[in-house]
Amino acid sequence: MQKFEQFPDWQWQIPSHFNIGVACTDKHLGTPQAHNIAMIVEDDALGTSQITFSELAHKTDQFAQLLRNLNVKVGDRVLIRLPNSLDYPIAFLGAMKMGAISVPTSTLLTAEEVAYLAKDSAATVLVTDATAWYAMEAQLVADLKNMPNLKHVLLSQTTDNQPHAHLNVLGLENSLTVSHKFEKPYRTQAEDPAYLVYTSGTTGYPKGVLHAHRALLGRQPAAKYWFNYSDSINDRIMHSGKFNWTYVLGTGLMDPLYLGKTVIVHEGKNDAQKWLDLIQKHQATIFIGVPTIYRQLLQKTTAAQAELPSMRHYMSAGEHLSDEVLTQWYSRFGLNIYEAVGMSEFSYYLSQSQFRPIRPGSAGFPQPGHAIELLNPETLEPAAVGEEGMISVPLNDPGVFLNYWNLAEETAKYKHDGYFFTGDYAKYDADGYIWFLGRKDDIIKSFGYRVSPYEIERVYKGHPDVADCAAVGEEIEKDKLLVVIYVILKSDATTNPDELLAFGKQNLAAYKTPKSVYFARDFPRTKNGKILRKDISPNIAVAKSTR
Repeated sequence: MQKFEQFPDWQWQIPSHFNIGVACTDKHLGTPQAHNIAMIVEDDALGTSQITFSELAHKTDQFAQLLRNLNVKVGDRVLIRLPNSLDYPIAFLGAMKMGAISVPTSTLLTAEEVAYLAKDSAATVLVTDATAWYAMEAQLVADLKNMPNLKHVLLSQTTDNQPHAHLNVLGLENSLTVSHKFEKPYRTQAEDPAYLVYTSGTTGYPKGVLHAHRALLGRQPAAKYWFNYSDSINDRIMHSGKFNWTYVLGTGLMDPLYLGKTVIVHEGKNDAQKWLDLIQKHQATIFIGVPTIYRQLLQKTTAAQAELPSMRHYMSAGEHLSDEVLTQWYSRFGLNIYEAVGMSEFSYYLSQSQFRPIRPGSAGFPQPGHAIELLNPETLEPAAVGEEGMISVPLNDPGVFLNYWNLAEETAKYKHDGYFFTGDYAKYDADGYIWFLGRKDDIIKSFGYRVSPYEIERVYKGHPDVADCAAVGEEIEKDKLLVVIYVILKSDATTNPDELLAFGKQNLAAYKTPKSVYFARDFPRTKNGKILRKDISPNIAVAKSTR
């Protein structure tokens, strides 16, 4: 890969012992940051709450001691199903402080899905909010025979202990105040397991991705080469996502807290004006979102940079931003949106940055320290400039996950020969920019050509009537695929499928041009909103073009 002066060599400093819970809280005790606000939560129902770094250090000590008092052991799993709240970092970081493994999950999960994760992770403790617990209690109790490890439930947003025949159900707030003396945090090695996240699996069941404590240090290049933190001001980061998502867990919790920054999050209805109001109220300096949020802000508000004088940096991940959004955003707000690409196994490692011009459609560059190679996974030969190769990460990169939980064969499939083979394909251009192509299963093989859906979607997202879209291959006969695209229109759109078909012909090479355009009301998606291309079929269409 070509190197640039702006991207010098990165020297990793990985100590033998390191603990994420300690690094995000106790590290700031005795420093000016100790009394700074660590997190602000704006909850539509509960109002505004906040916590300082010294208070967070104390609360996480309390949580760690509570687990010890419940006989939770080092390495036990603590399943966390909470909305965005102050209890989230208290539980997530506090569990790691005592050497347990935190297991963050989504509040969108059903009782059946929570039961599956509790069983698969063999969690000892479930931390959830009272409302959610009462909604799923009956089914979880029915599944207890399959979850012999689960012994305790800690309920947020209630002070009462709940009598229960099979579980020790405690109100979290009162339980935290029982202990006044705390053992020292467990002295974890940097290589010890810290947290377990679940991602969509190929078998229809989610698979666990186990990360070491060093994972936090493995993301530090992003602080300079994506976040663009300032040393001269106390950055205040407004994040629009939920903590359970790996993207938010890193960018909206661990990374900023480790560096002593203030995090602002919201719990409640997603509303474009709400983000602007919260940025103004808390004088946020960095905003982090997904492309959908940025599109909503452009479409549903009339705000411009003059109304957000505190803002100096915008970031996005989760899917590609369209050229239209990038252009319109810069025109109205006078600032770029910097994108990154990441994954549950390796977090965000490719990104655009202030050090190189943004090239729309490109994922930017591997951040310093991440020696990304594009390899032929069979021969291990590097791909030539302009040719596709699998994104491969040296196993000595501190950001790489430890293993897939209880899936040794799956781990060996992706971690071998000195690399983590991500399964994602990309290509470098002559200037060193990397172009993300997606997973091999996503790449459309049509009449001898290999077409990335991202290239097609990027063009169609630039059409003024398109709210969202997904390009896939449609099998018309055995081993014969056509490129087609499914489109969700904006509410005021006037275009028809034939016009969008012509739009593709005007703006894409012939072999990339969709042969059919389908209109859809929504797409099959993951719990975090990512489109499941493999589940898209004509039965979701409400209209279709003629070829």
